[in-house]
Formats: sequence, C-alpha cells, structure tokens
Amino acid sequence: MPLFDVYPLYDVTPVRAKGVHVYDTNDQEYLDLYGGHAVISIGHNHPEYSKRIKNQLDKIGFYSNAIQNPLQVELANLLESQSQCLGYQLFLCSSGAEANENALKLASFYTGKKRVIAFKNAFHGRTSAAVASTDNQKINAPLNAQQEVTFLPFNDAKELENELAKGDVCAVIFESIQGVGGLDEPSEEFVYQMEALCKQYKSCLIADEVQAGFGRTGTFFGFQKYNIEPHIISMAKGMGNGFPVGGILIHPSIEAQYGMLGTTFGGNHLACAATLSVLETLEKENLQHNAAQMGVYFKEQAQQLPRIQKIKGRGLMLGIEFDFEVGELRKKLIYDHRIFTGGSSNKKLLRILPPLSIEKKHIDSLINALKTLLE
Repeated sequence: MPLFDVYPLYDVTPVRAKGVHVYDTNDQEYLDLYGGHAVISIGHNHPEYSKRIKNQLDKIGFYSNAIQNPLQVELANLLESQSQCLGYQLFLCSSGAEANENALKLASFYTGKKRVIAFKNAFHGRTSAAVASTDNQKINAPLNAQQEVTFLPFNDAKELENELAKGDVCAVIFESIQGVGGLDEPSEEFVYQMEALCKQYKSCLIADEVQAGFGRTGTFFGFQKYNIEPHIISMAKGMGNGFPVGGILIHPSIEAQYGMLGTTFGGNHLACAATLSVLETLEKENLQHNAAQMGVYFKEQAQQLPRIQKIKGRGLMLGIEFDFEVGELRKKLIYDHRIFTGGSSNKKLLRILPPLSIEKKHIDSLINALKTLLE
C-alpha cells in the first residue's frame, strides 16, 4: 500500500537521536536546528524523559477519561506553578490543531457567538475551525467555508473594533509570534488594545501558544512578554518533546459543564508522563533562561551575515530573512553541512527552532556554514 503522498521529503532517514543531533542510516550526524517543527524542547532522547515514559509504560499506558488519573492533577499543578497562569483550568488533548479547535469551540459556547477574528499569515492547524482560522486558502477545503472567519492585519485597532462592534465575534485568536506565517509579531500597544476590546465587546481572546509555549521564547508563554490574561491559551509541540500531547488553559471566569469538551486520547498516562518530564527538565536545567540567552547570542552572530533583511523572533523561536528565497539554501545546509533548518510561508525566511538545550557552539556551526554558503 503506498503512502498518501502529501509531504515533500528530504532524502535523509534519521534512525536515532541524542540531544541536539540526529543520526541517519549511515550513522551520519546532523545538527537539528528545527526540532521537528519546534517539537523537541528538552532535547532528543533526554535520559529523564525516556526513563519517565518507560517506567509509566510498565504500569499503565492508557485509559480513557472516564476514570481518575492523578497524573493529570499533578501535571495541572506543576504547569500552574511554572507558567504562573494562576487559577486557570486545564483541558488536555493530543495536538495543536485539537487544542485550537477546542479553544474556538469553547469560546463559542461561552459567548453564544460564532464568528472568529484571526490575523493575516496566521496558522492555527488543519482541522475544521482551526484551518478556517488559518490564512492559507490552499489548505482550506470547501467544507471549511462553513466557518465564519475574518482576517485582519496586526496593529489595526480601529479595524478590529469595527469588526468586534458588530456583536457576533466569539473569539479573537492570535499568535504572540507567528510561526508558519514568518515570525511577525503584533506591537505591544496593539496587544493591550486587543485585550481591552475583547473585554469591551464580550469576545474571548485566545493566545495560540502551540509553537511559542513551554519556554521557547524566553518566557514560559510568548504572550507573557505582555501583562495580559487571555481567556484561553492553547499549547502543544514542545509540551511533549515528541509525544503527541496538547491542551488549553482556561480562564477561571469560564465555567465547565459535563460534555462541553471531550477527547479519547488526551491526558492519557503516557502523555502526562511525557509532559511532566518536560516541565521538570525545563526547571531543573533552566532551559527557559537558556533560550533567552541563546536568542540574544544568535542575533548578535547573525548580524555578521551578508544579504540579510531582518532577524526576527525571540528566545529560540527565530528567523533570518534574506533578500532571496531560501529553499536551495536549506537543501545545501542539510546535504552539504548536515544542519536541519525550517522554512515558512515567507519564502525568504530561514526558521530556527532548536531544542532549548542548544549551546553557543551549535549556533556558531550554523553561522559558519551560512558564511561559507553565502560567500
């Protein structure tokens, strides 16, 4: 049976990984500066992570949400402590798209409204409402057109208020740093205006932290650069370090009802073990602080490169925008220098999303490779 051919693939076959490196079938080492789309947070095959999952698997790997699971409570408490989202409630699921789907659904339940406001170049997932809130018509099927979504530019508070004033908006969903869209950020002024307008017009503010969350930007969540309280926060990717896990944090003003949300696999024992290990390692190894420091170092070093237009992002959610499209450059980095990097909808942007355990020497390897290729 052939695989459904929807992924353009590089001719590399990783078979094992350790820390910030992966190794192919010939035992050739590659520096992973992409983390499988920002998924690898504490490093590949981290010993405590592997141990925690293996130990849990020897006890119980899965049961549904019809029974008590103390690991979920332990996870909720540790997540509250580390994120400082005090009083928020936790709902666990299995992916970023599922997290955003539930965030949007919950906002509609809470407000009794159905239209969504998202932003240009946004990416929120590939399921029904999540993909409708993604600014890419190529991945929206006719079925998804049933969702009512309005796309606005960042930093236009007047237009945002015009739309909210119509009274039918359940949610404004935003990324504190856009991922697939190319690492653009709203201004600080606009973030505060967004929060105030959502309160004024009784719409939910959803912070999509699927890519920026769990320490990647140097704060636990990317939106915490600002002093705001979103109604709902979505998360996934680095949350499980490769194990499929996602979730939403829900403001205490939103009351739960039985059956409002549900999932088969979300919050299973293995998923909780994986996320607990990530949280413990983030704290023990001070990886959030390391992300902030390495981000500063990266920007300093990248300034040396020719043909750059902008250096974007913060922490270890970074990008270099060149004056040319980077597709061929990425291939040369993989095949000639054995370095994984990422692209985005901005074809001139090279995305850097490494494990948060990265060191200066790894950044130096990329900068030296780019200098050689750009000579």
